[in-house]
Amino acid sequence: MNERPIGVFDSGFGGLTAVRRLRDLMPSENIIYFGDTSRVPYGNRSRDTILKYARQDTRFLRSFDLKAIVIACGTVSSNCLPQLQAENDIPIIGVVEPAVRRAAALTRNKRVGVAATRATVASGAFQRALAALDGDVTVFSHPCPLFVPLVEEGRCRPEDPVIRLVAEEYLLPLREQGVDTLVLGCTHYPLLSDVIAQVMGRSVALVDSGAEAAAALQALLAEREALAEGSGGVRCYTSDRAADFQRLASLFLGEDSAIQAQQIDITRY
Repeated sequence: MNERPIGVFDSGFGGLTAVRRLRDLMPSENIIYFGDTSRVPYGNRSRDTILKYARQDTRFLRSFDLKAIVIACGTVSSNCLPQLQAENDIPIIGVVEPAVRRAAALTRNKRVGVAATRATVASGAFQRALAALDGDVTVFSHPCPLFVPLVEEGRCRPEDPVIRLVAEEYLLPLREQGVDTLVLGCTHYPLLSDVIAQVMGRSVALVDSGAEAAAALQALLAEREALAEGSGGVRCYTSDRAADFQRLASLFLGEDSAIQAQQIDITRY
């Protein structure tokens, strides 16, 4: 048993979809979430800038006595995970490996799509991980740069004509490749699952990378006998206005209760 909290970070609100899954799987755990909303999105930044931001996010979370960190950001997981793991003495789990394992198990025709940010696609992380797991799988990746800012603005309902138009443009190349499994390589994208499923077709399986990372952490903590007991909760921090964070957080968490958040100066870390 280990009552220390779990840290989770993302460039914005998207990582809260992973927090939601963590809460479903491990309701006894205390979770500290940081959303770097003042610098979202990370996906259009250089690798050096992404690493700088990721180190600051990690240092902030390490100011708490954590037992593990989930990088609920596909961009950071794809570009910085080995460095962050090497620099820290607690388990750090990204979203790439867990999502890849799920995609490899689901695909029937060995054609897997990855929808992600520009930086994640450019990193080639999903392609390398899938090739290492199953060399027969062909991976088709496509960047979807407008998905994150649209989700951050709450434009994620399938009847919204803007997000529908953008989704059709981004996903058409993947649909034309005949993929039967699509990895949502950014934790913002599960909020678009309905519209993505409509565009791709119901026969295409969607893999929620944040949910898979949450399941991987649960398995790791169970193996180490480090699960908490009792009743857990979520504490949220943001690098921009707390009121804006609180307004959208319940959408991502799927909870009706008001979410309290505290603004911090991430540049101090």
